Amino acid sequence: MFNKQGKFGRSFKRVTALLLVTAVTLVLAACGKSSNSGKTQQVLKLSTPSELATLDNSKASESVSLTQLYHTGEGLYRLGKNSKIENALATSTKVSKDGLQYTFKLRTNDKWSNGKPVTAKDFVYSWRRTADPKTASEYSYLFEGIKNFDAIQKKQLSPDKLGVKAIGNNKLVVTLSKPVPYFKLLVAFPVFFPEQASVVNKYGSDYGTSSSKTSYNGPFKLVGWNGTNETWKLVKNPNYWDKKNVHLKQIDLNVVKSPATGLNLYQQGKLDAVTLSGTQVANYRKNKDFKNFVGGSMIYLQLNQKRVKALRNLKVRQALSQIVDKQALATKVLRDGSTKPLGFVSQNLFRNPKTKADFAKDAYVKSGVAYDPTNAKKLWQQGMKAVGQNKLHLTILSDDTDQTRSAAEYLQSQFEKLPGLSISIQTVPKLTRMSRSEKGNFDVVISTWGADFADPINFLSLMTKGNSSNNGGFVNTKYDQLIAKSGSTDANDPQKRYNDMVSAEKVLMQQQGLIPLYQPATAQLWKSDVKGYVWNPAGMSQGWKDISIK
Repeated sequence: MFNKQGKFGRSFKRVTALLLVTAVTLVLAACGKSSNSGKTQQVLKLSTPSELATLDNSKASESVSLTQLYHTGEGLYRLGKNSKIENALATSTKVSKDGLQYTFKLRTNDKWSNGKPVTAKDFVYSWRRTADPKTASEYSYLFEGIKNFDAIQKKQLSPDKLGVKAIGNNKLVVTLSKPVPYFKLLVAFPVFFPEQASVVNKYGSDYGTSSSKTSYNGPFKLVGWNGTNETWKLVKNPNYWDKKNVHLKQIDLNVVKSPATGLNLYQQGKLDAVTLSGTQVANYRKNKDFKNFVGGSMIYLQLNQKRVKALRNLKVRQALSQIVDKQALATKVLRDGSTKPLGFVSQNLFRNPKTKADFAKDAYVKSGVAYDPTNAKKLWQQGMKAVGQNKLHLTILSDDTDQTRSAAEYLQSQFEKLPGLSISIQTVPKLTRMSRSEKGNFDVVISTWGADFADPINFLSLMTKGNSSNNGGFVNTKYDQLIAKSGSTDANDPQKRYNDMVSAEKVLMQQQGLIPLYQPATAQLWKSDVKGYVWNPAGMSQGWKDISIK
């Protein structure tokens, strides 16, 4: 789910959140005058929470556009249930022993919507275009492990030096500058999809600005979007290689920004599914149609150790964490399906290669998320004595949404139980909060992260020294060494790499480098006759290809 903080997720150079932090709101409904007509015609209606911005793979950066591109395009892989990699245009993949070269054999029966074959050259063209700094792709940073990408971004090499080449029409060879254990997950993201050079060149700067100024090779084609309207359709693509397994004939989409409107439409029988918000979740939790999708994102508190002397003290940081009842925050304050965190990396994201245990459980450090007000006050007194202070004033910086405002007010009430601590709250628009966070202009800030791909490193890399998302200035040599080891000497050994990341998470929580607050959830009501929807906690979280109406 999505990220400079607030878009899709991971960043070594920038934060995009899900950040979302959450998955895009979707509402599906049987089309026609009755639900029976929808079943017969296999037509669904969806709503999205905001407008469609672009159909250019290289330039898309927000959830609505990326979700449309995921279903109108096709890359090397798709994501199945539990983020399982499934072959799409790749029929086989060979990886070198050092993990630096990937050779993909491509299927020969996929075509563009204009009837021309999709080839390895279309991938090469697309990837070079995205890597070209002239394109200004916001998601180009996902290419940073590919050979020569960094030099291309610095304009030291031309884009044609990127480590990707076509051998004939149906073999693609990718060379990396370092092992990227999650590379297969990356190439399921739309920014890695092919592009048809003749169509891009035909429309130039207008490419992707309307549904008629692009080409499609995925399960659906997009029609009826002029670049500004709030309604469009996805229709089954007759040239798609796997069209026999696409059951829907059409998906009608329109923008519905109000959760109350969506719920009303659901209650009237006009929608087959609706995403719930706020107190709607508590009201419908026991409904037979209720579904709760958890994983892939985290709301957490960053503590500015560079600006506030007291926050450099471990006991002070631990006191701030242990005075907060995270369970109560999630279930009694927010009441929207959110859950208490086990650590920084969300639950339901990644599993132990051998035991299949959830990463969050393997890396759990009780003291990092515990609620222990008695111990918190003891730690606070010891920490404040060590820094030579008996009073402290902190300002909580947060977004101006109802949810984060409620969280900030709860934190204020909890923090002020610590003797000598006074708290004020400053709520600002999200973009302002992000800008101030990046500049270090805060005491403590409620931050959001949503993963772009299902791997713990997507979270853990944020807290390394010098990372642009490490706004609080947490620095720990052992932590940095473990993260570096997971991406170098242990990169090609799944279990050793996993152990490195577990150890790193434990260091982060033992040192209270941040305070996990709650793990958001996507709560929805679904009618029972809609089948085959695939939800994943990270990256392209929604799969429509396999949906049918029974």
